[in-house]
Amino acid sequence: MNEPVPGTFRDPGRPIAARISDLLGRLTLEEKVGMLHQYQAAVPRLGVGPFRTGTEALHGLAWLGPATVFPQALGLASTWDPDLVRSVGEATADEVLAFHHKDPTGAGLNVWAPVVNPLRDPRWGRNEEGYAEDPWLTGVMGTAFARGLRGDHPTLKTAPTLKHFLAYNNETDRCVSSSNLPPRVLHEYELKAFRPAVEAGAAVALMSSYNLVNGRPAIVSPLMNDVVRTWTVDDLLVVSDAYAPGNLTGLQGYYDDLPQAYAAAVKAGLDSFTQDDDRSGDTLEHIRAALDRGLLAEDDIDTAVRHALAIRFRLGEFDPGTPYDHIAEDVVNSSRHQALARRAATQSFVLLKNDGILPLAEPTRVAVIGQLADTLMEDWYSGTLPYAVTARAGLSERCVTEFHEGVDRVALLTATGHVTAEEDFGGGPLAVRQGTDPRLTWFDLFDWGGGAYALRAVANGRYVSVGDDGVLVNDQPGPNGWEVRQTFRLDERPRGTLALRHISTGRHVELAPDGTLRLTDDADAAAVLTLEPVRSGAQAAAELAARADVAVVVAGDHPLVNGRETEDRSDLALPPAQEALLQAVHAANPRTVLVISSGYPFAVNWAEENVPAILWSAHGGQEYGHALADVLFGDEDPGGRLTQTWYRSACELPDLFDYDIIATDSTYLYYRGTPLYPFGHGHSYTRFAYSDLRLSADTVGPEDALTVELTVTNTGDRPGVEVVQLYTHQRRSRVKQPLRQLRGFERLRLAPGESRRVTMTLDVADLAFWDVTQGRFVVEEAPHKVQVGRSARDIRLCAHFTVTGEKIPARDPYTRPLAAADNDEYDAILLCDADRVSGDAVRGTDPGGWIAFREVDFREGAASCALSVSSTEGGVLTLRLDDPLYGDVVGAVSVAPSRDRYDFVTVGCPLAGAAGVHDLYVVFENEGVTLSGLTFTEAAPRVAVPAAAEGSR
Repeated sequence: MNEPVPGTFRDPGRPIAARISDLLGRLTLEEKVGMLHQYQAAVPRLGVGPFRTGTEALHGLAWLGPATVFPQALGLASTWDPDLVRSVGEATADEVLAFHHKDPTGAGLNVWAPVVNPLRDPRWGRNEEGYAEDPWLTGVMGTAFARGLRGDHPTLKTAPTLKHFLAYNNETDRCVSSSNLPPRVLHEYELKAFRPAVEAGAAVALMSSYNLVNGRPAIVSPLMNDVVRTWTVDDLLVVSDAYAPGNLTGLQGYYDDLPQAYAAAVKAGLDSFTQDDDRSGDTLEHIRAALDRGLLAEDDIDTAVRHALAIRFRLGEFDPGTPYDHIAEDVVNSSRHQALARRAATQSFVLLKNDGILPLAEPTRVAVIGQLADTLMEDWYSGTLPYAVTARAGLSERCVTEFHEGVDRVALLTATGHVTAEEDFGGGPLAVRQGTDPRLTWFDLFDWGGGAYALRAVANGRYVSVGDDGVLVNDQPGPNGWEVRQTFRLDERPRGTLALRHISTGRHVELAPDGTLRLTDDADAAAVLTLEPVRSGAQAAAELAARADVAVVVAGDHPLVNGRETEDRSDLALPPAQEALLQAVHAANPRTVLVISSGYPFAVNWAEENVPAILWSAHGGQEYGHALADVLFGDEDPGGRLTQTWYRSACELPDLFDYDIIATDSTYLYYRGTPLYPFGHGHSYTRFAYSDLRLSADTVGPEDALTVELTVTNTGDRPGVEVVQLYTHQRRSRVKQPLRQLRGFERLRLAPGESRRVTMTLDVADLAFWDVTQGRFVVEEAPHKVQVGRSARDIRLCAHFTVTGEKIPARDPYTRPLAAADNDEYDAILLCDADRVSGDAVRGTDPGGWIAFREVDFREGAASCALSVSSTEGGVLTLRLDDPLYGDVVGAVSVAPSRDRYDFVTVGCPLAGAAGVHDLYVVFENEGVTLSGLTFTEAAPRVAVPAAAEGSR
């Protein structure tokens, strides 16, 4: 407790800004520097304690011991229920507070959640952490969860932090790859997901991401100060991701030394360095060096410390008490939170397909099959499960069940004998022995996809891992930890043999002279193994399924293997062994239900064609099995809907590193193919009819709101849940527009025969797109279409309206220079940084690459053009009209080699024939030339010559 001191920072009656200023004025420069690390130093002389940023709380409190585990974030979003998501956030905040009250230093109140990166590509390893591929829906769900975390009182419950700013959807080379963000993608897609929670005051902090954006590390992005902080009047704390500051001179090599790098980060808006865990010394020394060298001023430090202190004041740290002081340990995994976990898991289930087999009538016998059927998985950001209701456990409470994992049992034979495991529960080194009990030589082989396998010793039921000494031991409960050491690849060798390669280290497994198995750097020294089948998992499961009334196959991913932080997927297929198991079970019993538990979509094409019912959810937390039984037996209607497109193949996706969703026709917004399951998809156990669509107006202006009304009727014989989805499409535009775009939704629960009038309001201003010709959002004059339906591809009703917005004129190259990054289209071009502080440019990556500016009005003619260019190798830029290959050449410039890529020079050239309105192409005849902008000079008007004078010549 803090005793109030009138007129000081401990006076709760004063405005927070004044209290911050008071404390800031009392701190020495050294004390202020000590607050720029994740582990903020205490100031004992002022009674200011230590403070730590960063408690993980993505779908429940994580890393601190048993706590309520809710469905993964992707699953929470699949409920399409913001109120429920907010309730989960509230429960999570309560448990954070309970842990904090017990251990203030161990459980900080700055929580690192939610993740609002739009799910652009389903191969992203951290797909499970996000909410949706649609940025607006991501914003809705992120705001709901953050509101729950922060609470309704002016004093924050916890301080939510949005992750990860910006354009972060790949784990492969994540610290060195640059995400290409043309202006429209930046403003219409990426920023749109972050803005709502900040603008609503739900999130009070931001985490920068590891990657670069347009060539500049995100941790020094000018967008943090220039854009994000304009969304709120409150101080916004910006923290780095773990160890990202060191990358500025390490992996990224963007700055010469760390004082220079850290100074740039502070000036760009970073307030808290997450570096070297709790060892702040080196970080603070680099900041002191930056001050000594004049790279930072004390005002820069004050700005960052103000942001950090603002969070602490808003959390009530310096108040006599808070509204949350009563929250105690009994809220953790309380009966109320257990019920909430079950409700969230139940509502997250999405019925992808149903030929009528579901809901199940009360069967006498169900075969529960699959390597996920009797286990629950913890992901990297989940809490420790206080208990686990598996699919098998949940179904066993409702009917007679028989269970089989369906994994193959094998033995590993070398030239000198079989690989054997220790029988003791604590395990021991694997070794090659002869004449041992065959059971000690058996291993269950788990296929997690992407060529990743895990081996479980039958001898003691423990998984094979690799110790710090490189020796293989059977001592782990399963794949676990940040560095998963329990997975292997089966590298093919001649004559049907194989070698084991440890995935985490990339090293092979050899047979040591003492007979043990250990890692080696020499691939040629790898032990040659023969995989001997002991029992076919698919065959045994099929035999079990044949005796059952219904077979339920639970398939999916392991959250720590083949698709996780640091590891993307390469394809969308089910793991081959799981696919084979499903087909074998279905052949034995056509009444097979596929239940998928995963943090990302799978291309289950065979199942869609053959299996009568498919049900999906993200990993559902501790109450998963109860929720699954509730849905399978029809106690609850499957009310979940997909928030991400399920594609038929990874071949339908662009390059993982290409973030330009507009140019690549990516996400449901622009995808022109036929998906396996579209965005918004999900069946009910009943049927719904849509009718009587009405719009409040046929013509609206940019400041208006359009009301959309319709009637939805449950035409089936069961109560059910429907998610009514509102999309729009702009039918004519200067630019490429989304094919459909979610604008609203409403979740309904209707009794049989019940009808309800649904009303949704659309602000016409939300129809704006980013106009690169003017550098702002524009509501264009155009016809639009309202589409209402059950998914993005299941549209039931349509109506048309017209917007009386702006008519975008042709570009005027004389009053507004053409910024190269503001092009309308490009080919073989890379977006890059114009300098280390701010500004974007473009660089040619192949000879003949080009950028295009549509409809440039040169009027009577352009006399010359000045181009801001750089190139370490030199090159040529050619200006053409209307076509990059065959268009008329109106000018060209030679670019001399420069000192470095930031050494821009202005090169001019006269123009010939550039008159009237044309598409302008700038063609990069050589790779490596960088262009930041073009400035045109208008030709002097022609002076009319009198006819008499004309004739006297």
